[in-house]
Amino acid sequence: MASTTDTAPPGPAAAGAPAPPVPDDPATLKVVPARHYARWVAAAAVVVLVAQFTHGLATNPVWEWHVFRDYVLSETIVRAVWVTLQLTAYATVLGFLLGTVLAFMRLSRSPVLQTVAWTYIWIFRSIPMIVQLVFWFNLSALYDRLGLGIPFGPVFWSVDSNSIIGTIGAAVIGLTLHQAAYAAEIVRGGVLAVDEGQLEAAAALGIPRLRQIRRIVLPQAMRAILPTAGNEIIGLLKGTSVVYVMSIGELFYQVQVIYGRNGRVIPLLLVATAWYVVLTSLLSVAQYYVERRYARGADRTPPPTPLRRARRFVRTLRTAAAQRHRPVVPIKPLGDIR
Repeated sequence: MASTTDTAPPGPAAAGAPAPPVPDDPATLKVVPARHYARWVAAAAVVVLVAQFTHGLATNPVWEWHVFRDYVLSETIVRAVWVTLQLTAYATVLGFLLGTVLAFMRLSRSPVLQTVAWTYIWIFRSIPMIVQLVFWFNLSALYDRLGLGIPFGPVFWSVDSNSIIGTIGAAVIGLTLHQAAYAAEIVRGGVLAVDEGQLEAAAALGIPRLRQIRRIVLPQAMRAILPTAGNEIIGLLKGTSVVYVMSIGELFYQVQVIYGRNGRVIPLLLVATAWYVVLTSLLSVAQYYVERRYARGADRTPPPTPLRRARRFVRTLRTAAAQRHRPVVPIKPLGDIR
């Protein structure tokens, strides 16, 4: 005969008893923050290297900081910086004007204009800048006189090439023609970035072609042109140092003349470096605000500028300091209120 047991069959848990934990339940998992040990080690190594470099700048006598202080704002160096800025400004304006013409020649439907523009860009991007500068500096050896007249016919007026193209003129011509080849590709890339439908809509409204380019294409293309153009202008600013081969008194040439006379090579090179850093920083700030202006149509709520962020930070600090020194008014109990 089968025996009976006193145990109850398995059933639901008694009321009020805690339920057993469910495996992989998010509420029971222990949250451990990620520990980026490699990142901390890399940051510490960088800090140590920066500290070593800063310590070397401050303690190494080879830098000769007293010589740097004597020459960084001297009249000769300041005049040389002005010559550098002039060369950069002339080559930038003339180079981008010519480059814009070349860009639209390449975009033209005329095979002659396309071929001429492509050949120009190919040649002037292939020849180093220093070779072009030396060539224009010695133009009088190739053409002793320049004149106006009928092509392949008589010349009505001529002048000595050395009298019309001096040293500065040769440098400006060389820098402009070299810069125009790169500016043409920058402008062409910006124009190609504009949607073709913009031109189709403008043509449907009967807007003339020149006004389409001036009022529709170029304002939109500037957003794509400006970053690369700013980088190219900064490169041109530093590239003006190549004109030292023409004995023009720009920054690098004057630094060479001074340290060739007094033998203080390191501090004079540091003077040139400091000026190039300052000028490049100013150009970068100008590029930032110009890009911000042309981005207004695409970004209706642009982020605050660094100056506005600094003002907001100072305002926050002042508010926190005022609240810290404000006397605390005790709160009266409800029974004391009359």
